[in-house]
Amino acid sequence: MKFIILGCGSSMGVPRPDGFFGNCDPYNKKNYRTRCSALIKTTDENILIDTSPDLRQQLLRHKIKRINKVLYSHMHGDQTHGINDLRSFYINSRKQLDVYADKYTSKYLKSTFSYIFKSYSKEYPATLKLHKLPKYIITKNDKKKIRIQSIMVDHGKVKSNCFIISKKLAYISDVNKIYTKDFKYFKNLKYLIIDCLWYNFHPSHFNLETSLTLIKKFKPKKAILTNLSPVLDYKVVKKMIPKNVIPAHDGLTINL
Repeated sequence: MKFIILGCGSSMGVPRPDGFFGNCDPYNKKNYRTRCSALIKTTDENILIDTSPDLRQQLLRHKIKRINKVLYSHMHGDQTHGINDLRSFYINSRKQLDVYADKYTSKYLKSTFSYIFKSYSKEYPATLKLHKLPKYIITKNDKKKIRIQSIMVDHGKVKSNCFIISKKLAYISDVNKIYTKDFKYFKNLKYLIIDCLWYNFHPSHFNLETSLTLIKKFKPKKAILTNLSPVLDYKVVKKMIPKNVIPAHDGLTINL
């Protein structure tokens, strides 16, 4: 089983559409970041986390020709606005693709992308089937049951969901508060992938100091910083952080 970070950039990516690199060295390929999205790849299924606006580019880069399920973390545009690219998988299979979202995200998706969930004619059928995001999603890898747990966190004024795969890896892409009652789920994992927008305080995201404080508390074997803005240069940040922590880069692949 593999976990692939398809994109690790903040809401406008790096560089931004206007070419702004901020502190990032444009000669380092690891500073080129598409918006956050990830793939859980098992022997049985490809499970996508979020549909970033850069999804088409991400799918082509990794030659992903099949998606079986989609899990949404939250309702913001940088996690949802690539949803139209999922239509190609319906064209291939002629089956609606199952997508899972919490009640807030579901409401947003249905109101913003109604044509995807509702058939308007024979030529324009519904291509996705929307389900309530459950506490656990079950898949298989080499006939072994794999459990994906969803946990709700705060992300500024909205709720977001993070995902824990087989009690080995946690993916927390957009967060400014994890509830104390849920701390136990994040402790002593093999991998912790955690939101880290920049150096200063932000009302919707962890900054570097907060991320490192929680990494120290949760004690993963390895931690990976994601949702990185143009403020954070890959090499500069890598020199500042403990040896068991690295900044993410697009395409980073973890074998589980």
